[in-house]
Amino acid sequence: MMQEKKYTPLSEISGGNATTAKLRIAIQKSGRLYDDSVKLLNECGIELRNVKDRLKTESDTFPMEVFFLRDDDIPQYVEDGVADIGIVGENVLFEKNKQATIVEKLGFGKCRLSIAIPKADVYSGIKSLDGKRIATSYPFLVQQFLNTNNIQGEVHEISGSVEIAPGIGLADVVVDLVSSGSTLFMNGLKEVETILQSQSVLIKNNKLNKEQELLLDKLLFRIKAVKKAKRNKYILMNAPNDRLKEIIALLPGMKSPTVLPLAESGWSSVHSVLNEDEFWEKIEQLKAAGAEGILVVPIEKMVM
Repeated sequence: MMQEKKYTPLSEISGGNATTAKLRIAIQKSGRLYDDSVKLLNECGIELRNVKDRLKTESDTFPMEVFFLRDDDIPQYVEDGVADIGIVGENVLFEKNKQATIVEKLGFGKCRLSIAIPKADVYSGIKSLDGKRIATSYPFLVQQFLNTNNIQGEVHEISGSVEIAPGIGLADVVVDLVSSGSTLFMNGLKEVETILQSQSVLIKNNKLNKEQELLLDKLLFRIKAVKKAKRNKYILMNAPNDRLKEIIALLPGMKSPTVLPLAESGWSSVHSVLNEDEFWEKIEQLKAAGAEGILVVPIEKMVM
């Protein structure tokens, strides 16, 4: 028999004194998104007081209160307006089916919700799930997937250790979160179908007032600057003047590269920004074009 999940009383979180003077954000109190959520706030210049073993804390550097909650509870608190915004996995948000709006995808906590079957079984497409017993911690998403594909399956909701269900005779198939796939492999399962690609997202209550929206805009400005910096590298290089035109053509940058004369005649220093998706290809092209002494520097913030 499943144990009922305990829902943290609103009084323990809000204290009955909610105010629009601060933006209230809910983040995971423990688990895979906690560290990255706190790190993101810190990178945005939002320093938190005494986060260890707390349900609530505040920032001295931004008008914000932070609530530390179970990830499963965050969509509910945001829908109810106890928290104005929250950081949660898309998998949890869609499973809980609450009324909250995604305002920014954050890029960490990436995983996928996948169907897995015993290694020895043959998978011939989603229609082979007809009549199967399916164990999962995501019954809403699984049933939605089955309905969309006109499949009759028997969904068994369980929490934790979903992968052992086929081995103990509880189910024929499992649907669970997958990152590397190593847990499935160790339990004699193979991944055969992806239902949902997921990552962490920033969500908001749909009835924020004007003051809260302004604070959210300020926070989003900072988050986007941090994300932009992580996707780009600042590069400096020495370039022969007779090949400057060719080298500059390889550097899109934000507008155009910065070119400064060097003490040595016939050479210039070229400064620019490269996106990480094309970084190595561009570096090889720059070297082939005659660039030397290429220095790569990480960017902390990037304001456009």
